[in-house]
Amino acid sequence: MLSHIWWSLPLTLIVFYAARKLSLRFKIPILNPLLVSIVVLIPILLITNTPYEHYFAGSRILNDLLQPAVVALAFPLYEQLHQIRAQWKSIISVCFIGSIVAMVTGTAIALWMGATPEMAASILPKSVTTPIAMAVADAIGGIPAISAACVIFVGILGAIFGHSLFDLLQVKTKASRGLAMGTASHALGTARCTEVNFVEGAYSSLALMTCGIITSLTAPFIFPVLLYLFS
Repeated sequence: MLSHIWWSLPLTLIVFYAARKLSLRFKIPILNPLLVSIVVLIPILLITNTPYEHYFAGSRILNDLLQPAVVALAFPLYEQLHQIRAQWKSIISVCFIGSIVAMVTGTAIALWMGATPEMAASILPKSVTTPIAMAVADAIGGIPAISAACVIFVGILGAIFGHSLFDLLQVKTKASRGLAMGTASHALGTARCTEVNFVEGAYSSLALMTCGIITSLTAPFIFPVLLYLFS
């Protein structure tokens, strides 16, 4: 086992930037940089018999930068502030309904399939950004690490298939596409929207932040109700 963890940060950066270049070169949704990085890094850790704790300790700075990165997504939101002010009632309604549906459906399906309350609580905040999801899961009795994994999985799905689904359903309005992506696929979906269109990225950023607040406030009330209904 490699006990030295100095190499985990440079390895992660090299793999991610190589994956990003690959994504830009071929422009195939499945070649999402985060997904490619995960596919490459996990086998390396397994082959070298490196515990995840050691790897994480060496690259912890990347995790610490996650929250400032989420805040930075507010810049495109500021650029579209004049349009958002005129639509704030519709935006709040969409984000509220989307947040409730995201929490209820995932948790209800998990409980219906026999998941434990702890596992169901971990799944509930799957559609908000990682720091918020981990805090919500911890508050309602879930496992933050599992919540983080669910968030990444949902975000990758949205980033890869989101725009293809919009095209299939003929959703063409940039505001609608951005709000849907930010509500369902949080920061990863927002990053993808920003790459595609600046306006989409702004609305996705707004949905990301709004849904995070709504989930934080409503999850402690929704989860006990779902437990009661499916117990």
